[in-house]
Amino acid sequence: MTLSVIIPALDAANVLPATLAALAGAEEIIVADGGSTDATAAVAAQCGAIVLAAPRGRGPQLAAGAQRASGDWLLFLHADTVLALSWRAEALAFCRDPANLRRAGVFRFALDDDSAQARRLEALVRWRTRAMGLPYGDQGLLLSRAFYDSLGGFRPLPLMEDVDMVRRIGRRAIVALSAPAATSAERWRRDGWRLRSLRNLACLALYFAGAPPRFIQRIYG
Repeated sequence: MTLSVIIPALDAANVLPATLAALAGAEEIIVADGGSTDATAAVAAQCGAIVLAAPRGRGPQLAAGAQRASGDWLLFLHADTVLALSWRAEALAFCRDPANLRRAGVFRFALDDDSAQARRLEALVRWRTRAMGLPYGDQGLLLSRAFYDSLGGFRPLPLMEDVDMVRRIGRRAIVALSAPAATSAERWRRDGWRLRSLRNLACLALYFAGAPPRFIQRIYG
């Protein structure tokens, strides 16, 4: 069994080192770069990742990375998400269980912020994942190559590609893993906790209402 980690990146040179350092031991790490103007590609290569030029947009970048990957299992991860040390043992246990061949694992959402607002948001995401079967891409997504292919892979969406994918996976096939995935809280600190959360919720509502992804991308910012 082999595991490929696929990371879409765009101008992520500042956050990639921590993300990649946490993945020590992964058989293959692919950074799908969407045309960065900073040192993203150089940083990824220095950290031992395979650097792949891809069309800009998370959907196209994830799809390109998956196409290049050689692993039996695929882990899709955001460039600003740092997995806890326990991630590998938990991921391997998940992959070795035959019951998970047509399931997807997601890590526990966490933010790199000590505020009460961060803890409330983490609790809300746990509820959304458990009750609605609707994790986002910043929780990572672990599934077998065969299952990924049977779903048709990531669609070339600039945004909401994660929601599109988990809806095709299905609520009953989403497995919550216990290892935390710490994501940067910079967006919430910059935009304000309430405003950023409301904007994210508006994007989700627009997606379910059938709004074009590129329109939703403008709302997301």
